[in-house]
Amino acid sequence: MAEYYLAVDIGASSGRHILGHLENGRMELEEVYRFENGMEKKDGHLCWNIPALFREIKEGLKACKAAGKVPKSMGIDTWAVDYVLLDKQDRILGNTYGYRDGRTKGMDKEVYRVIPEDALYARTGIQKQIFNTIYQLMAVSKQEPENMEKADWLLMLPDYFHFLLTGNKMSEYTNATSTQLVSPETKQWDYELIERLGYNLAVFHPLHMPGTVVGPFSKEVEEEVGFSCEVVMPATHDTASAVISVPALTEDCLYISSGTWSLMGIENDRAICTPESRKRNFTNEGGYEYRFRYLKNIMGLWMIQSVRHELEDKYSFAQLCEMAAQESDFPSRVDVNDDAFLAPENMTEAIKACCRKNGWKEPETTGQIAAVIYQSLAESYAETVREIESLTGRHFDSINIVGGGSHAAYLNQLTADKSGCCVYAGPGEATAIGNLAVQMLKDGKFAGLAQVRACIYESFGVKKYDPS
Repeated sequence: MAEYYLAVDIGASSGRHILGHLENGRMELEEVYRFENGMEKKDGHLCWNIPALFREIKEGLKACKAAGKVPKSMGIDTWAVDYVLLDKQDRILGNTYGYRDGRTKGMDKEVYRVIPEDALYARTGIQKQIFNTIYQLMAVSKQEPENMEKADWLLMLPDYFHFLLTGNKMSEYTNATSTQLVSPETKQWDYELIERLGYNLAVFHPLHMPGTVVGPFSKEVEEEVGFSCEVVMPATHDTASAVISVPALTEDCLYISSGTWSLMGIENDRAICTPESRKRNFTNEGGYEYRFRYLKNIMGLWMIQSVRHELEDKYSFAQLCEMAAQESDFPSRVDVNDDAFLAPENMTEAIKACCRKNGWKEPETTGQIAAVIYQSLAESYAETVREIESLTGRHFDSINIVGGGSHAAYLNQLTADKSGCCVYAGPGEATAIGNLAVQMLKDGKFAGLAQVRACIYESFGVKKYDPS
């Protein structure tokens, strides 16, 4: 009888419960539950609806029970940087803000009054993004100081959901590194930095590696969902899970974890915290077995997702790719990492406004808008290849794209053409696969990461795109 493992993979727009098991040496996946997610306006801020998300997590567990496929273990991964502060009674203090909320405006300057930007990067290796937890916590200190004072625990969102399932509060390493408050040397919180910033030291508890057992379901959860199982920490940062599942990853291969964001980089055994690395906005996020994910955050498919929603989801992504291909000669490009595209009221108008501002031809049709996005993304990828080669002194001849964006054949071919690299695409369910892989590793199903990646390649394969 098959032994099942459950990955609960929650993204900024949706979540899925994916069951995995091994069959004849291959990993088999089954989606048992899916739900919508998104930031909601509350008190004038963009926030996450935590009670609703936890209800969906439990509904997915019930779906496993109904299917007669009770998992041996389960783990949750989400996006990075967002968190809850808990008081001594385990109540959430204040709102659970989403990373696109504007309350962090100006908080970088407040942080740099304590520690200059270059010194902060040299100390943590994490790129500046105004939504990083370090700036979110400065907003709490300045705008809601009573919540900082009352707080007893800081938990990143997947850690909080694990706590709700088990009653045990534990913090996982990979997601914690996105806070910009973890030392790449000690792989623990940088308590000296935290104290200098004036944050409540008591809320930062020791970090644990993926594969750590959190505990079984609480009796209350067990009674509600109809079973109990072991909760195991995956790499709770979704990108860290996705990188685990990159099957072609070698010394000569880059990866792109392609979804709402595109995370492009390499695996390193040490952090690169040089001034030039900071200038080019690269980051050193924690990975499985203390590897570093040396990468750049690129806006990714958020732009085309937004345009699609503005068209009331009239077109599929495949149709938008076809429209873009028909407008491949359209000349205008935008900087996909411009803050103007982070959370505009209307993405289509933001792209047009950018073109007007720079004196470029303004896109008029849906196909032209899509062409601007896809061409700009591919050029950003190609530039990032050159940057990584410059910063590392290494040459890369291939890119393995994983995640939902690996299905965008048009973008994959553009990336190969503009970068000159061979592009491998797949697997699409990279984050869930990486989540499951950690649980299987913990359970002794694989001897190590190399064996996991070989299994993933055999199980899901990749599609190859040669540069033309």
